[in-house]
Amino acid sequence: MWMAGTNKMNGFESTVAWFGNADWGLGLPLPTLLAGLATGTEVLGAIFLLVGFAVRWISIPLLVTMITAAITVHLKNGWLAISEGTGFFASERTAAAAERLNVAKEILQQHGNYEWLTEHGNFVILNNGIEFATTYAIMLLALIFLGGGRYISVDYWIKQNMQNK
Repeated sequence: MWMAGTNKMNGFESTVAWFGNADWGLGLPLPTLLAGLATGTEVLGAIFLLVGFAVRWISIPLLVTMITAAITVHLKNGWLAISEGTGFFASERTAAAAERLNVAKEILQQHGNYEWLTEHGNFVILNNGIEFATTYAIMLLALIFLGGGRYISVDYWIKQNMQNK
């Protein structure tokens, strides 16, 4: 949430353009308002979730944001967030990306320091499918019903303080 929100905030004008442009963006109405709401929800939501403040309440607009993102941005790309050439959720799109990844790896192995480049992980090609948005939505649903937890959430300490008065 933090990365998505701060990226939107740091490039807010381009975010508004992407929200509103029907040719190469989302084509949403009221792009400034919607971009502002999405940005604010993600930035404040990340902070609130981190400290455990108003967890159930902030999870609701975050869930709406995740569902909206899944439908408007990610759904057309299928399930996979990261491209795979084979498997149950693989598609022609992800198979083609896997072929391109293999070519890119060959180029890097021949002309680059491949061991250094892959020292901390493999190269991947993002597919930008609904996998991550759906996973976040399920986690947010759990937070709506379960709350922020005990001892380390601000919500817990507020509740404890109110009960002791």
